[in-house]
Amino acid sequence: SLVVLFGATAGAYGAKLGSDERELILLVWQVVDLHSKKVGTLHKSLVKADNLDLSDQCREISGLTPEGLGKAEPLDRVLQQFSQLVSSDLKVLGRSSYTLCSDGQLLIRQVLHPETSKKNFLLSDCFYSFYDLRKEFHTCYPSSAAVKDQTIKTMAEYLGLGTDEAEEDFGVWQVKTMVAIIFSMLSEGCNHVFSEPETVKYKYETGPCSLWFVFCLYSSKSETVDSETVIRARGLPWQSSDQDIARFFKGLNIAKGGVALCLNSQGRRNGEALVRFVNSEQRDLALERHKHHMGSRYIEVYKATGEEFLKIAGGTSNEVAQFLSKENQVIIRMRGLPFTATQEDVLGFLGPECPVTGGKEGLLFVKYPDGRPTGDAFVLFSCEEYAQNALKKHKEILGKRYIELFRSTAAEVQQVLNRYMSTPLIPTLPTPIIPVIPPPYTIATGSIRDCVRLRGLPYTAGIDDILEFMGDATGDIKPHGVHMVLNQQGRPSGDAFIQMKSADKAFMVAQKCHKKMMKDRYVEVFQCSGEEMNFVLMGGTLNRSGLSPPPCKLPCLSPPAYAAFQTAAVIPAEAAALYQPQALLPTTRTPQASTAAPPTVTYYPAQAAQLYMNYTAYYPSPPVSPTTVGYIAAPPGAVAAAATATHTPILPQPGALVRMQGLPYNTGMKEILSFFQGYQYAPDDYNGLIQLSDQARSVLQAPKEWVCL
Repeated sequence: SLVVLFGATAGAYGAKLGSDERELILLVWQVVDLHSKKVGTLHKSLVKADNLDLSDQCREISGLTPEGLGKAEPLDRVLQQFSQLVSSDLKVLGRSSYTLCSDGQLLIRQVLHPETSKKNFLLSDCFYSFYDLRKEFHTCYPSSAAVKDQTIKTMAEYLGLGTDEAEEDFGVWQVKTMVAIIFSMLSEGCNHVFSEPETVKYKYETGPCSLWFVFCLYSSKSETVDSETVIRARGLPWQSSDQDIARFFKGLNIAKGGVALCLNSQGRRNGEALVRFVNSEQRDLALERHKHHMGSRYIEVYKATGEEFLKIAGGTSNEVAQFLSKENQVIIRMRGLPFTATQEDVLGFLGPECPVTGGKEGLLFVKYPDGRPTGDAFVLFSCEEYAQNALKKHKEILGKRYIELFRSTAAEVQQVLNRYMSTPLIPTLPTPIIPVIPPPYTIATGSIRDCVRLRGLPYTAGIDDILEFMGDATGDIKPHGVHMVLNQQGRPSGDAFIQMKSADKAFMVAQKCHKKMMKDRYVEVFQCSGEEMNFVLMGGTLNRSGLSPPPCKLPCLSPPAYAAFQTAAVIPAEAAALYQPQALLPTTRTPQASTAAPPTVTYYPAQAAQLYMNYTAYYPSPPVSPTTVGYIAAPPGAVAAAATATHTPILPQPGALVRMQGLPYNTGMKEILSFFQGYQYAPDDYNGLIQLSDQARSVLQAPKEWVCL
């Protein structure tokens, strides 16, 4: 038996049904016995929607009113009545089982499944299998119009059925006509058999997709993913999992392991995901959910390519392939583990209430190429219950650190492994620097207040967010003029500096944008000078107490502007041929003419393959983040050897240096200068104040303190 089903929403009708996220307001159905060609009672039921504001198209076509719908039953009650009445009609016809038959796929896939998912109640099993009358009709009559162009009216006209739409109520005519079309298909001339129903997956299948698995096992770049099956979802909540995304696309069939969450440069989710569907038809239906809502956020849905999907979801790690070889597992990501944590420590932290699949085999620690742990790990659980128990331990303590736990995906496992395994070791300098940074470019210095400082930025804010925040003032930014301030871990600090074309432009921006909202935070905007900006970008601090120069001890993301010793740079011939030092390093303040100006030490290890670099992410011009490149600090022996090789005295004058011990940790430049008020010190601004690094201590044999020249 078939149950012929027709429905309508409070919004769009026809080919756009369900695309506007409006609720169901009408269901009409009738049972058809395919063997005896008998029919049951025709039923029509109105559905009370949460929002009774009907579109003009809905009012015109259906003739329904908010007043009439206000007296109807809600959707869950109507679906209960549907099941009861269908069972009753089947009993009368002497039948026990049935399959739904609808005009196309939109009512089932784009209306019923998404709406019931949002309202948190389950559809009965009958809604997971149905016949698409348009496809069945085209199979029976190949010379008819293409499936996408079919409607109930065109199918009736093709068969010459003389039905008058105006004579029947809305919905009733559609169901009666569909029944007549089915009987025509069952006639002796056609003898059509309904044998291959459409199916809706009950749940999303996690794990690696088959193509991805082949890609991993054979390291073959020839495997491809059909670009007509992939979409990009943008604007996802950062905590959303692959199951949340599958729920957003409820009613559509996602390929196994077809949700790939995208990560940013820090390894955190960036609110985007690539989703692969089983065929192009499902992908096209997914595109109709553009700007549908996940909670309070609307999600943008765009076309994507199979190459993009493989780039995110694919990989060549046999270790990952082995880890993910167990199917139907729930993956949890652990972040912030102590570097000394062992498998036993993690299993003990999780406890007996959430057993790990396979014990130690269900753990995957993320490590750098040299074997050092990153503090991340992935864990497999055999069921949702165990995973939920594990998630309850979010931010509990292991050792002396709190541990973060999140749902994860097979694609995220591969992305994280790829990123950590490839990031620290790079045989050459970053290629984007060559075409983008011209040799004469350096970060500005000087006392002209032609810069602005943005403080309190959301940590997720990027260059595009800053440009949108500044509005019309974007056109007044200098080329290479946006500098994101990163912390020592390479993550956004919430600060940024912007170089404007003039001090007047900077003043106007500070006045206009101060305490303006960006996302859910207000941002403070202050006018400042290039000198102040340079101090912060080089690792120093800028606060109410004044300027504090950057510490030379730590390997900052940008090269230090202050060096205790200055000698000739040591650079490999290959690198020197490609990169001119003046294009990469900012010019430091030159000493007085009477004093020789030896260049700053820059040390490179002999083995290019072992070159570890601390460099910031680069953005196109304009604008960009800091365009400087920091290299690892030279070993003390290299500095001593370089110092010995030059005949320039280490100190400009014997006895011109004093050491200060016992300074408060928050001491700034202003306090030190005030302390020495009345004494004559080096007049070249702040170059007389140097925080000694390890290299300096190795020669001077002095503890790390502030010294004054």
